[in-house]
Amino acid sequence: MRERVDGFPTRRISGYRVRAGHPFPYGAHPVPGGITFSVYSDRATSMSLVLFENGAREPLVELEFPPEFRIGSVYAMTVFGLDAENLEYGFRADGPFDPAAGDRFDRTRVLSDPYARLIAGRDVWGAEPDWSDPYQYRARVLEDDFDWGDDTPLGIPTEDLVVYETHVRGFTRHPSSGVSAPGTYAGLREKIPYLRELGVNCVELLPIFEFDELDNPRTDPVTGERLHNYWGYNTVSFFAPKAGYAATGRFGMQADEFKSLVKELHRAGIEVVLDVVFNHTAEGNEMGPTISFRGLDNATYYMLTPRGEYYNFSGTGNTVNCNHPVVRDFVLSCLRYWVAEYHIDGFRFDLASILDRAPDGTPLPNPPLLEQLAADPVLRHTKLIAEAWDAAGLYQVGNFPNYGRWSEWNGKYRDTVRRFVKGEPGLVGELATRMAGSPDLYQGRTSSASVNFITAHDGFTLNDLVSYNDKHNEANGEGNGDGANDNNSWNCGEEGPSTSPHVRELRMRQMKNLMAILLTSQGVPMFVAGDEVGRTQLGNNNTYCQDNELSWFDWGQVGSNAELLDFTRSLIAFRHAHPVLRSSVHPTGADRVGSGYPDISWHGVRAWAPDWSSHCRVLGLMRCGRHAKGGSMPDDHVYVAVNAHWEQHELELPRLPEGQSWHLFADTSAHSAQRLGAEPPLQDPGRYDLGPHSVVVLVGR
Repeated sequence: MRERVDGFPTRRISGYRVRAGHPFPYGAHPVPGGITFSVYSDRATSMSLVLFENGAREPLVELEFPPEFRIGSVYAMTVFGLDAENLEYGFRADGPFDPAAGDRFDRTRVLSDPYARLIAGRDVWGAEPDWSDPYQYRARVLEDDFDWGDDTPLGIPTEDLVVYETHVRGFTRHPSSGVSAPGTYAGLREKIPYLRELGVNCVELLPIFEFDELDNPRTDPVTGERLHNYWGYNTVSFFAPKAGYAATGRFGMQADEFKSLVKELHRAGIEVVLDVVFNHTAEGNEMGPTISFRGLDNATYYMLTPRGEYYNFSGTGNTVNCNHPVVRDFVLSCLRYWVAEYHIDGFRFDLASILDRAPDGTPLPNPPLLEQLAADPVLRHTKLIAEAWDAAGLYQVGNFPNYGRWSEWNGKYRDTVRRFVKGEPGLVGELATRMAGSPDLYQGRTSSASVNFITAHDGFTLNDLVSYNDKHNEANGEGNGDGANDNNSWNCGEEGPSTSPHVRELRMRQMKNLMAILLTSQGVPMFVAGDEVGRTQLGNNNTYCQDNELSWFDWGQVGSNAELLDFTRSLIAFRHAHPVLRSSVHPTGADRVGSGYPDISWHGVRAWAPDWSSHCRVLGLMRCGRHAKGGSMPDDHVYVAVNAHWEQHELELPRLPEGQSWHLFADTSAHSAQRLGAEPPLQDPGRYDLGPHSVVVLVGR
């Protein structure tokens, strides 16, 4: 076989054999006999490749890119004879330091590669690094040899998903988890049987791109203990999985460990969605560290004011210049990489409204990045979910540029359901709309554009939503000034933990009510890990810095709160069993299949007579099973009645077709077990006593 011409060096630099490299792809990639390094910088006057042996403070060598190794604004060089497994690398960029013009070059700094596939320096969670080391986040070369076997994307229709939002570390870090490697990808892998039994078919993971958990200057005001950047919304490197989440991170095997987790989740029928943060980075504002982007091409990667200061639409000091062509390419390349190399099924975009801002912050009517992501052939079948607002007040729920692809976290669903179950008046009409998939917001799109949620990582847990009127964030060290104030919560008569049987029973019922509404609403349901067992954060609605039992999943509650767990598990199974709850088509209230019943109908205490008045707190809705999935998957009738009133109401039930009768699946005011497929018939088929603060689910067959 003839050897490739580009497999031979053309010169020596500082004793190393090199040749001009290929400008694409960016980053560091093994090639025959060596490694090619490629980095972009438009305004640098010179660039050097800095090589280290693993963990060494001082460089092994610095190799300056010759002028002829630069093509356009890309520096590319192949270096031969390197040991990739014992190599760390960075770049040293020289150029003007003129902040007013947007330039912040600093030749004294070694910069991490924005395209690095692995990062060293934070290999073990919480381990104190050598703070005097000038190069904290060290790029490494990934040699990809993972065996995916026959793993392929699951391709679960979006409307069929039940999404479980969780934190990789927090899910198994608690001493009660019983896993072999708590707080890691491997630990989460051991809990897949629990996820399968629960019935969720999609996990949405809080950020797993490399970040620095030690990036938090605050301490607990009571204990004096260090607070962490626990959630990870401070990305250091976008192509690298978090090493501190891997049991094998200290060996540089975090990529394989995470891939193994994805592979096993897929084998269990569970998709993986990543929470991604492209709106800001860990470099912060003018006072923040220079890690990579700032030192390579500050004016390209960040939104800057005319005076060279950082726009702060993210609330964290800087804002990524997402619609600059170079940055668009970076985001697109990153997501393609995670789909192609890690088999990721979808992405949830943090503060996604920033992604449709122009470089000066103006919202764009046709943002090119969002259009590119929607139309990209590699991302064609991935789920794209927007948190359709940002920290500067751009709220786009129902109006996010979607290009026929994007779904949204439906914040209006969350607020409406919370307020209704709390008992606020005047919400029956809006609740009806939200439970029907929010057609007012997503007309012209499918109802799966609405990701329905009542709780998420950011805010009260389900338990705290019914146990606290006010947030209690004192442990965050910010004087309880952080976190949202508009929680729409109700403590059921007593703030915090209670020994009152009445209060405890009411709270359990309210948690069941919220879960029942969520899992019988049209749209995509999502809830946060631990809600199914009543996990509490003791009223803290912003645990971004709490790496402790306040945030961790307490597995002891799986047994101690089995009632709520069994109820949630049964409801998820009920949703999977009834396609009439999972239609992607918005209901119209018409009979489109000749069943004799409309696809959806509304009821009050009298059948077919909903009460839309401001004082009413009772709503019934019936879905005709003949309309399920557009009539392609015939199903039972499903009737759901919700009562936010403190009094019982006698319901007249809508009459079913001849030969069918109503069966009871769930009543949150009762403690009887749910029996999917064996629901008992009602003793009085024409009426039902709906208890105070309760939800009932009936099946007609």
